[in-house]
Amino acid sequence: MINVLISPAGTEIGREIWQSLRFDKSVRLFLAGEDYDNHARYYDCDYHLLPGITSDNWLSALQTFISRHEIHYIFPAHDDVLFAYAQKQENIAARVITSNAECCEITRYKSLTYKALADVIHVPRCYETVEEITEWPVFVKPDRGQGAQGAVKIADETSLRRHLAEHPGVIICEYLSGAEYTVDCFSNAQGVIFCQPRTRERIRAGISMGSKRIEIEGVREMAEKISTRLNLRGAWFFQLKYSNDSVLTLLEVAPRIAGTMALNRVRGVNFPLLSLYEHQNIAFTLPALLPVERISRALSNRYRSDITFSHVYVDFDDTLIIHQKLCLPLIAFLYQCVNEGIPLSLLTRHRGDIYQQLNKWRLTTLFDRVYHLTEQDKKSSYITEPDAIFIDDSFRERDEVHRSCGIYTFDISMLDVLIKE
Repeated sequence: MINVLISPAGTEIGREIWQSLRFDKSVRLFLAGEDYDNHARYYDCDYHLLPGITSDNWLSALQTFISRHEIHYIFPAHDDVLFAYAQKQENIAARVITSNAECCEITRYKSLTYKALADVIHVPRCYETVEEITEWPVFVKPDRGQGAQGAVKIADETSLRRHLAEHPGVIICEYLSGAEYTVDCFSNAQGVIFCQPRTRERIRAGISMGSKRIEIEGVREMAEKISTRLNLRGAWFFQLKYSNDSVLTLLEVAPRIAGTMALNRVRGVNFPLLSLYEHQNIAFTLPALLPVERISRALSNRYRSDITFSHVYVDFDDTLIIHQKLCLPLIAFLYQCVNEGIPLSLLTRHRGDIYQQLNKWRLTTLFDRVYHLTEQDKKSSYITEPDAIFIDDSFRERDEVHRSCGIYTFDISMLDVLIKE
């Protein structure tokens, strides 16, 4: 078993690493980050506080955490954190999962990236001064940035001079008008062993909310040239865009996990896990890939509540079985209770042989008790625990139980608050 820290765990990058490793039998995950509200604090896993890299004591705090929890590997889940951790690798007892420090420095700055790769692949034309510009519009972005933050298209000289006065540390590039792509890659000592382009669609805060895998001629060769020049190792990606004259042009390179690598994860390429293998010098081969074409990402809800319970009572018809199918979210919750040793009881007025139905749906051993009620029986009469909860599709049943027993009641639409991640 290896102890792996994700920091900061509350980013979309951190979430993809968490999703990739949470069920691996050889990995014990630790989540950490600054004290702010983020999705990592809603997982069924402790969230540890660590100061951000702008704090004076961030390195000593990280060193203490690594020692206390015997951390073996760290996944940086933000570009600035990756850069800081890579620069201090000699002072960090755990291995930082990324490429070499020089590569991390080059890729953190667009100007250094373009300079390092200009003789091997096509990079955007950059302007040192406004006077050099011969074609408008231009594209201005932070030299050290991520997620398209601060990037802007500027149409004329007056607007550009105003923007430069207000925003130091930016670079001026030719405007690329074509389609944009991300290329997910994995490199080992022998070179690039995986390379898959995908589209970038419905961009929100620099994140591809939609993506489709495609094939683009020449991209594999570009990946190999980038990997060789920067000495990349493990998971990484680069972004491309077609120029006005239809030439594939580099936007950026990042030696880390990308959130939408999830598309290739479900095909069989678990980038975080393979990166751990690579850094442990464990030999592996890529599996046969599944024919998954597209991903659509969306916000997911997670909740924090003070609800505690020692017993679960649940209805059968139109609750556990809906439209002649098992209600899968409810099944997931009930087996979550099995994991936690919480007793389950079935309260039903099913018209027929309930045990035959339980056998049909392969649920014969799920419940600790089964109560088959008549139409006259009140479900509240069978609930004895003061801290039980009750799940039923019927408002009338839920209202009667709540009024009689004073316990929390739920319909299926409320289950999200009970299911842990």
